[in-house]
Amino acid sequence: MFSLPGLTRSLTLLCSITQVLGTPIDTRSNITDYFSSVESDLKSLAVQTAPSTIEDAFSKLQSILDGKNLTLFDTATQLISAGLSSLTWDDVVSYIEGLESGLASSSNVNSREPSVAVYPSASTGDAPYSFSEDELRSAIYIPGNFTYGASGAPQPILLVGGTGNPGYVTFVGTYIKLLQNEETSFGDPVWLNIPGYELDDLQKNAEYVAYAINYLSNICGNRSIAVMGYSQGNLDSQWAYKYWPSTRAHVTDHVAFSPGFRGTEITQIISWVPQPPAWLQALYDSNFVLATRANGGDSSYVPTTVIYSLTDEVVQPQFGDGASSPLKDAHGAGVTNVRVQDACPGQAAGGFYTHEGIPYNPLAYALARDAVLNNGTGQLSRLDLSSVCRGYLAPTLTLEDFLLTENNVLVAAVLTLLYDGKSTMEPAIADYAK
Repeated sequence: MFSLPGLTRSLTLLCSITQVLGTPIDTRSNITDYFSSVESDLKSLAVQTAPSTIEDAFSKLQSILDGKNLTLFDTATQLISAGLSSLTWDDVVSYIEGLESGLASSSNVNSREPSVAVYPSASTGDAPYSFSEDELRSAIYIPGNFTYGASGAPQPILLVGGTGNPGYVTFVGTYIKLLQNEETSFGDPVWLNIPGYELDDLQKNAEYVAYAINYLSNICGNRSIAVMGYSQGNLDSQWAYKYWPSTRAHVTDHVAFSPGFRGTEITQIISWVPQPPAWLQALYDSNFVLATRANGGDSSYVPTTVIYSLTDEVVQPQFGDGASSPLKDAHGAGVTNVRVQDACPGQAAGGFYTHEGIPYNPLAYALARDAVLNNGTGQLSRLDLSSVCRGYLAPTLTLEDFLLTENNVLVAAVLTLLYDGKSTMEPAIADYAK
């Protein structure tokens, strides 16, 4: 769905991004003037010095986003201007061109065969796959030091990323580092690099999650795994649990960072411009969201720990009965819903956290660790909140990791532009879900 080989670093490309991601335009007749203004603005941008402290970084981030309704493109531009992204417009294209190799590859060779077939289905109650088994399996990136659930080894953890990012880019500044560091590890990570950078139909993206759960559990000696999702990765997973029920028995915990289980009222892209299916399906009470939540889909299917922020700039509302992130517990699987501002009021970990900021939040880390290492969901009562709430970042994470994570915004902006399958209507709901 992408045309990466022909990319250049020209200002022409950067200006064309505004066709999809710029400040809302009242009428099409304003486009020419608007592009001229954007071109002028982009030409004036220069590499900015990064903040010297994490406190300064958070202060700048809040000044950019607090109380504002910015588009994805505007946010990315503001982050660059404030020195809050370690990528710039001048080098982001080269970064994107390299995504399809190595750690962000969606063409991985995973030669271990499951002892029992998990394809074309692991159970008669599962929905059908629309991809081949090779396609589904190749999206799973298994690090060379993965222990495959060996006796005494940490629990396998599947990382599922967000819209416009491969799993590696989503988590390289947070849980890939945290779980591969002996000081902070509580599991053995594997991640999904879903083709299309999770801009395709979420129903299709969920197939990769469903297959990965059953496949990983099987090749790990039928040991149950944990799943950790960020943003769209949680909607993908919820759809997988609902329509591939065989997955539920293989998951001890789901940890949801910044989920939008009810969608979002914030439009990230100009409403009249064709856009990737994933953005359309992420809207509040979209057809996809309504289908997900119907018939018990608004409740957890596996023990689920939800961590979210009141000041999320992507997913809103995050307050009241209509809050998007919390799940119910009608199935009795167990759910813990934690808004960081409620758990750490007036403290660093309960401050201004963005959508992409929850994965580096120290309370989110503590709850994720608690959930994976104990039966059931993460519990605030087991945490030393006086210590946990004191910091801005999860243990061992640095200002560099913060900036690496903020890069997700810029990468998502550019990949959204380059996506070839834009539409003005979300995909039809699959027959198996009707």
